[in-house]
Amino acid sequence: MGLFDFATNMGRNLFNKEEDAPQKIQAHIEEDNPGVTDLIVAFHKGVVTLSGNAESSEAVEKAILMAGNVMGVSEIINNVLSKLPIGQNTEYYEIKSGDTLWGIAKKFYGNGSKYTSIVEANKEVIKNADKIFPGQKIRIPK
Repeated sequence: MGLFDFATNMGRNLFNKEEDAPQKIQAHIEEDNPGVTDLIVAFHKGVVTLSGNAESSEAVEKAILMAGNVMGVSEIINNVLSKLPIGQNTEYYEIKSGDTLWGIAKKFYGNGSKYTSIVEANKEVIKNADKIFPGQKIRIPK
C-alpha cells in the first residue's frame, strides 16, 4: 500500500452518502488546514481527487493523509498539489493492531519518548495520542 492507497473500511466516519463526501472531506481538511489554498475535493467510488495550491510538500502530505484516513476512501489522486515533491524528508507508516505511538517511535527513532515528534508531525491526523487505529497512515519525519 503506497502513500496514495488507503483502507476503505477504517478511519474517521465523515459521510454516509457518496454525494456528501467532497464537501465533508474538504471541510475536514480546511478545519485544521495544513497549508493548502484554493482546495477543491472531488469523490467518486472511494477515490478522492485533491486540487489546489500548497505552501510546502509537508502541507501536501498532510492533506493527503487527512483525506485518506477517512472511512470510505480507498485512494487519493493528487492533482495541482503534485507540483511539489513529496516524501523526500518523511517516511510513512501504516498503524497495525497492537501498535502504540511509543512503540512506533522506538522502532523509527530508537527512543519511545520521541513519540511526541510523531504526534506533532501528524497533529491534523492524530487528534488524541491515545486514539490511533489499525490502517491509519501517519508521517514519520526523518
